Amino acid sequence: MSRIGKKPLPVPKGVKVQLDGRSLTVEGPKGKLQWEHRPEVAVTYDEGAQTLAVARKNDEALSRALHGTTRAVMQNMIVGVTQGYERRLEIIGVGYLAAVLGQVLQLRVGYANELQVPIPEGIKVSVPDPQHIVIQGIDKQMVGHFAASVRALRKPEPYKGKGIRFLGEPVRRKQGKAMAK
Repeated sequence: MSRIGKKPLPVPKGVKVQLDGRSLTVEGPKGKLQWEHRPEVAVTYDEGAQTLAVARKNDEALSRALHGTTRAVMQNMIVGVTQGYERRLEIIGVGYLAAVLGQVLQLRVGYANELQVPIPEGIKVSVPDPQHIVIQGIDKQMVGHFAASVRALRKPEPYKGKGIRFLGEPVRRKQGKAMAK
């Protein structure tokens, strides 16, 4: 049995949970998230104890795999509506910079043209200085996906380390051909 899946999930004060069939709605101070879980697992909400529980319907491999995953997704929803999620990116390179104009993230990262990245609904992007980008939101998957897609526009290269990287991400550097002699 899944060690993560069998733990009951406590619901903090100020968070409303609504379970309608397979649809789970979590509403908190930061916003509202809705998710539909898979039919291989059953989710129950105990209003007295303020806990969510996940049980699998059978012992097949897919059900076992979804058992812990379902609980983890529900926990991410609760953390998202109470605290929110944040990813920080840094831009390394001479002349490389970022700016936010309305609902568009503008990036100058060494290409001939400036990159225009539309910011999706539910995501807040701020640029405290031209070399740092802060991405915030209540949906962990959406925040991580947008951060990864921005990073993919100019991945850090291994020789000089220039590009967009997550804050604190180590970049493995190579020596280059001048050091080979």
